[in-house]
Amino acid sequence: MVFKRLLGAMGAGGPSVDTVLDGGAVAPGGILSGQVHLQGGSADVEIEHIGLELIARVEAEHEDGESEGAIVFERFTVGGGFRLAEQERHSVPFSVSLPWETPVSELYGQPLGIVLGVRTELAVAGARDKGYLDPLAVRPLPVQEAVLEALGQLGFGFKSADLEHGHIGGTGQQLPFYQEIELTPAPQYAHVVNEIELTFLATPAGLEIVLEADKRGGLFESGQDALTRFTVSHHDVGARDWNSEVDGWIRQLVEHRASYGSHATYGHADPYAAGNGYGHHSAHGSGHGSGHEGHRSGPGLGTAVAAGAAGLAVGVVGGLVAAEVVDEVGDFFEGDDDEDGEED
Repeated sequence: MVFKRLLGAMGAGGPSVDTVLDGGAVAPGGILSGQVHLQGGSADVEIEHIGLELIARVEAEHEDGESEGAIVFERFTVGGGFRLAEQERHSVPFSVSLPWETPVSELYGQPLGIVLGVRTELAVAGARDKGYLDPLAVRPLPVQEAVLEALGQLGFGFKSADLEHGHIGGTGQQLPFYQEIELTPAPQYAHVVNEIELTFLATPAGLEIVLEADKRGGLFESGQDALTRFTVSHHDVGARDWNSEVDGWIRQLVEHRASYGSHATYGHADPYAAGNGYGHHSAHGSGHGSGHEGHRSGPGLGTAVAAGAAGLAVGVVGGLVAAEVVDEVGDFFEGDDDEDGEED
């Protein structure tokens, strides 16, 4: 076992810590487990508190441009209240639940460029120190995967994914940021849409799906944005023709934008602004059900990949998520100790 860090705030000879996550990606709302390994220093110490922080790299828009920063979006206490003897090795197992809105960082095992991490905080005799960030991999829920696979089979391609600070009005969003997955249009929509932006807002019951279209301008009109929202249950995964369902959503989005609200209702508002009301939306599914962990099984899973068809999944697996995205993720974790712009 290699201990990653000697905790500087506790002075020379203090304890060191290494957090090891159990292998494999976790779904939103799923269980994140692992162990915090402690190595005693040159003297006995009282371990008052062991905490875990979930951290995301988030983009924020300002009047003078954009900025990036690390946001702590969940905290857990996983141990404490014991003595760590000189040079003693001690392990604390943990098992915690991810927030349902935790963003998806990978699709079919390929990174989407979303940076998530777990950081350990150790408190000894009133001094607190934080260890390195450990990368956190989050895979889609089965219903999220079903929607993404349908988009791929319909001909939409992956462009990019990021986390935006703010709140989508008229939704049940809980976190201070939301994930946007940007898609290139399928051939049948390329003449009317520049790109589609997709946001998932998961809950224990189901999923809110927010779709936004950057529409092309015609001869006598400028391009406009259209935005709408749909609701599905976790139980709907095996009960729908997802290609037809998702294609219907896209058609409504690009053809009938006037009937589905505007940015005044669904705009990406300040996260602390009050009075965001619900606009008209198309509600598909009752939204009553329970979350399901694990990948979707049965016919159709990964068929876009297996068949080698052009589309979202193939775009990711085929390299549209460039190598520099992986390097960028690594750079963030290596440099996290220099971050001083966290928001709680």
